Amino acid sequence: MFSFKTPSVYQSSKCFLTYGAMGHSDPKQVPNKGKPWSALLAQDFVHKVDLILPEELAHLVRDKIIGDSNEAPVFYKVIMALGQVLEGDFFTEYIKIGNIMMLSEGRVDSESVFSLKEGVLTMYLDKETYERAGLVGKPYGVKGKRGLKPRWVVQFDLRSPSMLHGKKGFDRLAYACKNVLNRPVTWLFHNLSTIPTPDPLARHYPTKYTSLPAVSEGLLTKIPSLEPPAGIIESENRLDLDEYATEIYEWLSLVRLESPRLNVDDSIDPYLSGYITPGDAEEVQNGKLCRISWQGFIPPKWTRQTLANVIHALPSKSWFSLSATTFARGIVGDSADCTILRPPKSPGEYFLWDVRRHD
Repeated sequence: MFSFKTPSVYQSSKCFLTYGAMGHSDPKQVPNKGKPWSALLAQDFVHKVDLILPEELAHLVRDKIIGDSNEAPVFYKVIMALGQVLEGDFFTEYIKIGNIMMLSEGRVDSESVFSLKEGVLTMYLDKETYERAGLVGKPYGVKGKRGLKPRWVVQFDLRSPSMLHGKKGFDRLAYACKNVLNRPVTWLFHNLSTIPTPDPLARHYPTKYTSLPAVSEGLLTKIPSLEPPAGIIESENRLDLDEYATEIYEWLSLVRLESPRLNVDDSIDPYLSGYITPGDAEEVQNGKLCRISWQGFIPPKWTRQTLANVIHALPSKSWFSLSATTFARGIVGDSADCTILRPPKSPGEYFLWDVRRHD
């Protein structure tokens, strides 16, 4: 027998850095392939989107992007049993014909959690529930580190022609929903297609939410040089590139948090915080930033479209950063995150920090 250490909270995710060129992007025909577009689409359920840019450019975004409240993401909170999702008009109109995404409450490492995206139903179950349900799945978690409470993940492609009442596989799922997975749970719901008439969701009395942008202006901040040091890319100096990328990602994260450590008048005792804005003293400047945030149940396609709109709205040589963070899945709060930075005076170039959790 080999003993495996429990994964550390600080080692649960990995960050992948990409430097490249985006090329021309048309807001009416946003690319699906190639980074950073594919990295944004690869996220499952986005919880928060942050846009950081210089204060003097905020009016461009306000006029062209956030001025129309109808463009803000809309989602619903509804209480339903899993079996109700697979019945009647809801199943036909929203899953077989339409396109929705749903996420139930709970933590995947300790509770029964269900998600639905692109017609694929994913269920995270503990061992007892999995055995009672009689479904076929696979162990969930890193092999050898599943602990004393093993969990299982079960998936069904509900758009498959075999997923119909009267078919063996679907009837087994319906039986599990009726006899085991029958507890009503709270779901987040977002419709990616046209709303059917009559709306099958209405009979479940959903609560509507709109992710209106929260704008923080006039953030007087210590701003480092965001241009990558000369020669780092050409010489493929990995250590210098890693140092630059780590420091800038940390600074952007602190801006997203509105950390007082970045205030120009911050005078905290260095014994309590040793953070220093990256770069030489003569490179660090005081300036005003604007942070715009959307929070809710946001589809990745909306984030991709927002990136294209921002690129189109801002001058080509200006810098900005767009970040998208998914819902945390476990008790340690680990979530996936994509942060994109277009450096100043670098049209079309970008840095991408792609933080991926270990499921």
